[in-house]
Amino acid sequence: MSEPQTFWEHLDVLRGSLIKMIAAIILCSIVSFFFKDLLFEIVLAPQNNDFITYRLLEHLSGMVFDESSSGKYMDVRLINTGLAQQFMIHIKASICAGILSTSPYILYLLFHFISPALYSNERKYAVQIVTGGYTMFIIGVLLSYFLIFPLTFRFLGTYQISEIIENTVTIESYIDTLMMISLSMGIVFEIPIVCWILGRMGIINSKIMERYRRHVIVALLILSAIITPTSDVFTLMLVAFPMWALYEISIIIVKATGRKR
Repeated sequence: MSEPQTFWEHLDVLRGSLIKMIAAIILCSIVSFFFKDLLFEIVLAPQNNDFITYRLLEHLSGMVFDESSSGKYMDVRLINTGLAQQFMIHIKASICAGILSTSPYILYLLFHFISPALYSNERKYAVQIVTGGYTMFIIGVLLSYFLIFPLTFRFLGTYQISEIIENTVTIESYIDTLMMISLSMGIVFEIPIVCWILGRMGIINSKIMERYRRHVIVALLILSAIITPTSDVFTLMLVAFPMWALYEISIIIVKATGRKR
């Protein structure tokens, strides 16, 4: 551990770190704002027929059924219903892109702030937790962007109770759903990291997790219903299944952790 600092010295370090974080977020948000075309080319990609997920599904469909599913997926028209809505969505998307792009730097500053108070072995575990947690969060966001949200959008956006009814989706609904599912999946993917920490601390073990598996599955279904912005069963199951899979992986991790201890 380094030499102890006074309370005011800690405050000065914290203030400097917060200023750097805010400055980095503002700078990256401004850059994202001016690169509007690239930003929304990425954000709006899942509503296009040639999105990679749909092309892969079409390819797999052709392999399995020996026929192409071309034309199966329809374009869903996005509309704007508010005078200043597109401008506000532009700002919101830019801020989110700024936070996401600066997140590694933010984590570095946070770790740099708390690391002087840690012993060398504690610092090693802290690096593992931060690195693992951030990696799992990014995996969750990517899974949401490339799989869960596209399938949800395509299913709900093209579902029709009658051919005379045209499907149109507001841009606000599209953006809010994308952000909510991405954030939720990023947080959900922290389950193995949290379980690993609790297992290291001896608070839980694999036997307890296996014994209460059915209770946890029910709880995950309820949680999926809460965090899912839409009320359909299709989206709920798309969110619940990865959560259940992560819980099963967590059991394996906790079991391995218990053996090492």
